Amino acid sequence: MKKLEKSKLTGNKTIQISGSKSISNRLLILESLFKNIQIGNLSNSQDTQLLKKALSETSSEVREDLEKKQESSEQNTEIVDIHHAGTAMRFLTSYYSIQEGKTTILTGSKRMKERPIKNLVTALQNLGVEIEYMENEGFPPLKIKGRKITKIKVDVPANISSQFITSLLLIAGKLENGLEINLVGEVTSRSYIEMTLSILTKFGIKSSFIGNTIKIEPINHKLSTINYEVESDWSSASYFYSFAALGRETIHLKSFYKESTQGDSAIAKIYDEFFGIKTTFTEDEHKLTLQSDSNFQFPEKIVLDMNNCPDIAQTLCVTAAALKIPFEISGLGTLRVKETDRLLALYNELKKLGTETEITDLTIKSISFNDPEDNISIKTYQDHRMAMSFAPFCLIKELNIEDEDVVEKSYPMFWEDLENVLIKE
Repeated sequence: MKKLEKSKLTGNKTIQISGSKSISNRLLILESLFKNIQIGNLSNSQDTQLLKKALSETSSEVREDLEKKQESSEQNTEIVDIHHAGTAMRFLTSYYSIQEGKTTILTGSKRMKERPIKNLVTALQNLGVEIEYMENEGFPPLKIKGRKITKIKVDVPANISSQFITSLLLIAGKLENGLEINLVGEVTSRSYIEMTLSILTKFGIKSSFIGNTIKIEPINHKLSTINYEVESDWSSASYFYSFAALGRETIHLKSFYKESTQGDSAIAKIYDEFFGIKTTFTEDEHKLTLQSDSNFQFPEKIVLDMNNCPDIAQTLCVTAAALKIPFEISGLGTLRVKETDRLLALYNELKKLGTETEITDLTIKSISFNDPEDNISIKTYQDHRMAMSFAPFCLIKELNIEDEDVVEKSYPMFWEDLENVLIKE
């Protein structure tokens, strides 16, 4: 348990955040497929390290129950355990699908076995891949028999997870006929799809995204070797926006780009509009400065659709709760199937801050603000973002964060970086 005493924000401190987890994970898959990239500032998150390990070696931790389910005569079978890494599960499902002649059992933690993957598996099955559910229909673990994909068109529901779509996009250039994906329904987290396409373009892979149809052309030429310096992680930066909004002191963050492809870079505009935190970019240092507007008038209510950046919704809700600003956030359907049911987790834990909310499958809305509990202890539900999004409340009142090590999933240095910007009252 991490005890956070009531603190003040120290001004003009600089934080160097590791490379974007989202970008790093995409690059690792492409590096393994095309062998033409040198990656700099790779994310040090647990998710990225687990993906890197899975791509480089066979997991040594083979679960006994899975061993029993293997056919004794089957050859060339690899068992890969990605633990809690949801992105790795989704990206590797497509990756192993095109490893011809190889069978892979892809598994994970107990929570991972509860996270749906059926829409991605169905898409790959429709492309001709043989994938078997080893326990429960629609959920990991999966038994994947890699093969050559020649079909070129597939339909994918667009309102569940953009990572399903990205998973297919990352292998598409490797397919001899390319791939055309028809997105069915409203597109969720469109910015993450556009990030993937931007990375493919830098690789020399041609694509188009018109209406709800994405086309990826096959690679029929030798790709040039590229050096890719990963921009720091905007999702991780979001927590410092929250600190700046509550503490009203200046914070500097390094290795960020003004023209970012990361969807969570929307945090800069959101916190400018609703909390008076101005973002200034220093191009030559790739540094951004968060500075509070001393004349800012807080809004009477925050109404926002976060369909394109749902991962920063927890941060926003805690900031608004701390400042007692009514909020109504929509576009949050994917939060139900993350590391935990994030909407239910927010509903439960915001109560401890004195904020009563109402949730649906897509929204969270504040109902009333009361005094915070004494001896606040925030449950994390094995979700890294719950730990980090609630941490800024220590500028209002001391609190405990349960299962502090959960931050390793995306931001291992989080607690150390907090010590650099906080001073106990």
